[in-house]
Amino acid sequence: MTAVRLALSELRRLAAGRLPKLAILAMALIPTLYAGLYLFANHDPYGNLDQVPAAVVVQDEGTTTTDTSAGEGTGETTERHFGRDVADQLLDDGGFGWVETSQVDAEAGVRSGRYDAALIIGPTFSADLASAGEFEPQQASLTLITNDANNYLAGTISDTIVGKVRDSIAEEVGTEAADTFLRGFASIHTNLADAVDGAQRLLDGATTLDDGLADADDGAHTLADGAAQAADGAATLDGKVGTLADAVGQLDAGAGQLSSGLGELQDKTADLPAQTKKLADGAAQVADGNAQVAQYGQEAADAAGQVLPTLDGARSDAADALDQGRSDVEAQLADLCAAIPADGSDGSDLAARCDDLRSQVLDRLDATRADVDGALDAQRKDVQSAVTTVEGASEKLDQLADGSRQVADGAATLAGATPQLTAGIASAADGADRLADGTGQLADATPALVDGVHRLADGTGQVADGASDLAAGTTKLADGSGELRSGTKELRDGLAQGLGQVPDLDDQTREDTAATIGNPLEVRDESLSSAGTYGGGLAPFFLSLATWIGAYVLFLLVRPLSTRALAAGRSGLATALGGWATPAAIGVVQVAAMFAVTKYALDIQPSYGLFTALFLVLVSGTFVAVLQALNVWLGAAGQFLGLVLMLVQLVTAGGTFPWQTIPQPLKAMHQFLPMTYAVEGLRQLLYGGNLATVTRDVVVLLGVLVVALGLTTLAARRQRVWTVTKLQPELVL
Repeated sequence: MTAVRLALSELRRLAAGRLPKLAILAMALIPTLYAGLYLFANHDPYGNLDQVPAAVVVQDEGTTTTDTSAGEGTGETTERHFGRDVADQLLDDGGFGWVETSQVDAEAGVRSGRYDAALIIGPTFSADLASAGEFEPQQASLTLITNDANNYLAGTISDTIVGKVRDSIAEEVGTEAADTFLRGFASIHTNLADAVDGAQRLLDGATTLDDGLADADDGAHTLADGAAQAADGAATLDGKVGTLADAVGQLDAGAGQLSSGLGELQDKTADLPAQTKKLADGAAQVADGNAQVAQYGQEAADAAGQVLPTLDGARSDAADALDQGRSDVEAQLADLCAAIPADGSDGSDLAARCDDLRSQVLDRLDATRADVDGALDAQRKDVQSAVTTVEGASEKLDQLADGSRQVADGAATLAGATPQLTAGIASAADGADRLADGTGQLADATPALVDGVHRLADGTGQVADGASDLAAGTTKLADGSGELRSGTKELRDGLAQGLGQVPDLDDQTREDTAATIGNPLEVRDESLSSAGTYGGGLAPFFLSLATWIGAYVLFLLVRPLSTRALAAGRSGLATALGGWATPAAIGVVQVAAMFAVTKYALDIQPSYGLFTALFLVLVSGTFVAVLQALNVWLGAAGQFLGLVLMLVQLVTAGGTFPWQTIPQPLKAMHQFLPMTYAVEGLRQLLYGGNLATVTRDVVVLLGVLVVALGLTTLAARRQRVWTVTKLQPELVL
């Protein structure tokens, strides 16, 4: 009897009668029911989260933000209600079925189970989010109320949802803050550019000031030298004015003497016409008198002759001194004033003062010169007339003296000429009086001239001292302007360097940069394979588990070894294969039904459909072989051990959480249990993974299959010997 005939015999035994057939059908559908119900129930739980009740409480009072990026005093204020935005986002599409309510109702609802979670947005939520912009940072917070007594995963999902909301709000606020920050950079860049332009203008001004002050320094020193020369010239003029005063005094004294003499002459000749009548009688006496008169006339002529040269010399000296002094003063003051820069901020006052002083001095000198010249001209004219008259009289007196002896003969003529003589003498006396008055006025004006020249000398001395101080000050100012120029250049260069380091972004770049700063990390989904849904992600685990359960229940009805074959002494391998083939064939039916429901009813589409079906057949055959070996070797205890082994593989196969997360004792068993490789192979085939990994899993499962059948073959050989325990087992399941 071959293994096939043993399998067919076992199938005929199982199918004998209606109930056995129904039992076989039930065992064939158990894996499908198990896997199908689990996968159907967990197909897409996240797609129905909107059916989970949750409460949101909005207490946010809002806040006002000010955009100050355009500069102080130009910002626009905006009302912000971030809490309202969060609530609207949740109510619109926030995962759960959010309901806006009060805090009291939310807390009571979570406590009673009416809500699975509650999110409370506090009164200062918006203000706290905006506080960083006011440099009074306060961390905003959301209060999430959960109750694990209602549902643990609901609380976990709530954390995830609120975390996404937090990230969204943080991104929005961060983007706005970054945009404000970058706008501030733009303002700084603009202001720095203005500052660089201003610093350049300041540098140009400082350079001009430095150059001007250098010229002013030279001019101030030239002014100081010119002022010193002017002071020396004024001192020289002051010395010469003393000589002028002495000459004017002498002129005044001579004019007084001339006036006195002519006055006496006029008095003495007042009776001359009457006396000429007596001339003839007193010719001898007249000769003597005429000699004396001639002597007096000669003295008057000599005195008169001395008056004009003295007056002309004094006038010439005074004119020369005044002209020379005026020329020196004018030249020196002109040089002094010309040395002062007219465009300097400090030199303009000094130049004006210098021009005023020069004009006053020259005007005073010109006025004095005009007064002196006018007085001298008038007096000289009078004196010249008087001198001419006196000289004529003197000649006549000389003639009279020489011709005294001829007086008698010319007494009549003398009597006729005597009135003219007396008139001339009177006129000379009047001219002498006017000359005396003019020289008196000149003498009176001379002290004022002397005083003015003294003041000029003092003033030019003060100007010289001031010019010296000015020269020293302009030297210091020039040195300071050089430092100002150097410092301004450093300021300009520093501002220009700072301007180059401040970013100048266009609007689009600023917005993109702000968005990147607000959300610097983007997670791109480049999954090499995808399960699609939560149910699809659990399919490898539930299909493997359902296959184990299907194999397990088969041995509740199918005998692991044929008793007839053992009694007939068939070979152990044929007996083992015959006992394995029947449940393995039913396992194929189980896998086919389970695969069909998974693919067509649950719409979980394998990437490799044929390979997935064949792999499930291999998994089913391997699990049947393992459970057969346990039942053959341990009997009822082996069947119980199959249940225990299923429980161990539930936690070690890594079907839900990564196997690396399980405790260490269980982690060590992960590599040695067949469901590990069943789950791994199904993942690769369902999601389009690595077929090389599937090949390894197939090799491992085939190895387990061969080892299990080998152990069953060995047990079949041993069980050909019947024992009392075998005939009467202690435990039957």
